[in-house]
Amino acid sequence: MSKKDSECAGIILAYLNEKNRPYSVQDVFGNLQKQHGLGKTAVMKAMEHLAQEGKIKEKVYGKQKIYFADQSQFPDVGESELRDLDSRITELGAQVQSVSQSCRQMDAELKELTSSLTTAEMMSQIQELKAECEGYRERLLKIKSASNHITPEEREKVCKQRSLHVKEWKKRKRLATDMMDAILEGYPKSKKQFLEEVGVETDEDHKVTVPNI
Repeated sequence: MSKKDSECAGIILAYLNEKNRPYSVQDVFGNLQKQHGLGKTAVMKAMEHLAQEGKIKEKVYGKQKIYFADQSQFPDVGESELRDLDSRITELGAQVQSVSQSCRQMDAELKELTSSLTTAEMMSQIQELKAECEGYRERLLKIKSASNHITPEEREKVCKQRSLHVKEWKKRKRLATDMMDAILEGYPKSKKQFLEEVGVETDEDHKVTVPNI
């Protein structure tokens, strides 16, 4: 084995002993490649060599091989120690959950703060609203001080006159239409020609319609 291969094997052996959990070749390559620049082929050869020498253990599951540290090098763990470890794991798990929840809350607060207006933006918006309110106030004062207000009685009178005129307009238009239809029954030419000859201008000619009452 070359010096480079020996260094690669040493790095992998130390890693597996430190982590003390099963890994595939791909796992070890992915975890160590960035830090140590190991190639996948070199990792595979080194792990196979370490397994052949008995420095690590190898298990085959279908088409995949799993490697892990030789457990004989570690001291035996009693039931009491296992219970302590389980208790510690549960405690740390609760701490992780609590910290994760705090992080989510802080993230939510941060998003809320970043989406809020800054003090300068708020001051600018307040000034804009004040100017807008002042404009409405001046407009209201002008309306109140105006001398040409229409009283409710005057408004009602105007509405009644308008309604009367519209009704008369409709009545006269209906009469004119009936008369013209009667004449056109014996008229040899078209309606358009008749209107041109007698010089009648219709509402449509002036693009106006009878309004609703």
